[in-house]
Amino acid sequence: MEITASAVNQLRQKTGAGLMDCKKALTEAAGDFEAAIDLLRKKGQKVAELRAARESKEGVVIAITSIDGKSGIALNLGCETDFVGKNEEFVGFAKAAAELALINNTKTLDDLLALPYENGTISSKLVDFVGKIGENISIKKFERIEGAQVVAYIHTGYKVGVLVSYSLSNEALFSTGKDIAMQIAAMSPVAVDKDDVPQAIIDRELDIAREQIKAEGKPENMLDKIAAGKLQKFFKENTLLNQQFVKDGDKTVADILKAIDPNLKVNSFVRMSLS
Repeated sequence: MEITASAVNQLRQKTGAGLMDCKKALTEAAGDFEAAIDLLRKKGQKVAELRAARESKEGVVIAITSIDGKSGIALNLGCETDFVGKNEEFVGFAKAAAELALINNTKTLDDLLALPYENGTISSKLVDFVGKIGENISIKKFERIEGAQVVAYIHTGYKVGVLVSYSLSNEALFSTGKDIAMQIAAMSPVAVDKDDVPQAIIDRELDIAREQIKAEGKPENMLDKIAAGKLQKFFKENTLLNQQFVKDGDKTVADILKAIDPNLKVNSFVRMSLS
């Protein structure tokens, strides 16, 4: 039977093996994909599919913004070992993928994987990496954010990346905006403000608080009141605007923003880490 170029490319993308090896395997297997994969394995080919179950806990997080500062991309390129995560080619590819996503106004991970790259696509380059390096390598997370001004921050070693979208563009945000992004990296707030905290988190915190109060022997009729107080403390410590500013503990992040411009707001943020 005739083995089409499309079938060969499909097997290549699935396994990471070379084009000619894929064609020979498909020809020998009469077009049967599973049999062709077995043939490749028998001949010692590195098959990407077999590595997909491995955990990719290492890698890099990239966070960058567009030239006009109105959009940003964060992505996590994952691998299995720290050695590969520090490889210049690996880090360079992660940066190039993020830059392509910005240039092409890419909104989703699927769209990113389909973008042209070198002689193929981002997706086929990932397959090449798997075959070449022998680790499970994939883009695990991808997010885009927009605003009047977006600020990016990457923590040392590419372990954490942050994007913050602001409602106004202000010169002071070139420094203070970066400080707030660093605060998000370090303090990991769950939301911008208390009204943005998901109900599931609120319910969990109230449940934990009630159990703690019961364990302390407090009367039943006091449970809800004390739990509500604990929830307010949780909001203060875990929502960005209510946190103490890391560079001035006498002020909250909300105070810092108000000092720059009373109308300045944080629209949203993305905090991305390897874990």
